[in-house]
Amino acid sequence: MDLTVIIVNYRTPGLILNCLQTLFLQTRELVFEVIIVDNASGDDSQEQIQSAFPSVRWIQMDYNAGFARANNAAIRQSAGESVLLLNSDTLIKDQAVSECLRLFSGTEYIACGVQLLNEDGSPQISGNYFIPGGLNYLLPLPYMGSLIKWLATVSKAPRPNLPDSKGLVEVDWINGAFLMVKRTAIDKSGLMDEDFFLYAEEAEWCSRLAKIGKLCIFGQVNVIHLQGGSSEVGFDSTDKHSYNLYDRKGYQMMVSNFVRIRKQYGPGWFLLHLFFYLAEIPFFITGLFFSSLTASFRGRKGSYSLLQWRQYSSNVLKLTGLAPTIVHNRPHFYKTL
Repeated sequence: MDLTVIIVNYRTPGLILNCLQTLFLQTRELVFEVIIVDNASGDDSQEQIQSAFPSVRWIQMDYNAGFARANNAAIRQSAGESVLLLNSDTLIKDQAVSECLRLFSGTEYIACGVQLLNEDGSPQISGNYFIPGGLNYLLPLPYMGSLIKWLATVSKAPRPNLPDSKGLVEVDWINGAFLMVKRTAIDKSGLMDEDFFLYAEEAEWCSRLAKIGKLCIFGQVNVIHLQGGSSEVGFDSTDKHSYNLYDRKGYQMMVSNFVRIRKQYGPGWFLLHLFFYLAEIPFFITGLFFSSLTASFRGRKGSYSLLQWRQYSSNVLKLTGLAPTIVHNRPHFYKTL
């Protein structure tokens, strides 16, 4: 078996049907299997998908296990020499999976990704670089983040991500929407960390994979990613932006990012980030006051709202309540739904 393709489902049968249609149409030269892991969708996803694609294997979780646990369940039952974690909201084009595996198999790299594209063909961030202490997680902070970004630009700090690639580029971690890993590497690094529910788990996993080998993006291979499509159902959120810090989805992202910081960089860095996120509460309201005055004077709408400040403050205070658990780093399922 050349490859195992794993797709996690949570009430997105329509997305998966479209994904599988392109996958089977565009993947003809490989011996591969497809495993769908269903996170207790409670709908007719299995009937819809297996009636259209009877060769697909189905693993049924008895609860919403999130991304890491669901993928691990499939990896344990997989037979492929390599494993591809594939989001349900992806569309395969131009033999992308076959071409990626062809390029990947003959190299020293242990994990790889491709250049993800938006539906309009514009590039998405597909590969990323580790920044000391995960300081790039401060960039989403309203007002303060803009100041930090300006300071980073002035000081010519390295970029935390690869905005676009046309060929082979080495990276530190790969977007989990399309993440291909060799079986031998998984055996050495271990499976994904099951403390994570959703978000940041692939970054933490890649940090362990990177200790045993190199990771890369094959930028000449393209896959369409309908960004955020697979997570909108679970969070009832239409905000697809990674800078979302305000609603339930934003809180889950915040918690997962902080858990990753603690696991990868240690408790000191975690506490430093928490300090900045708490300090942002008065910084945010101050910036909101002055920007509102300026916007009113110019007859424009401000970038942020008082409601967002309240939601951000609530999320940070809830995160602070989780701080002792995160610092101690004992097994804990960080699911906020």
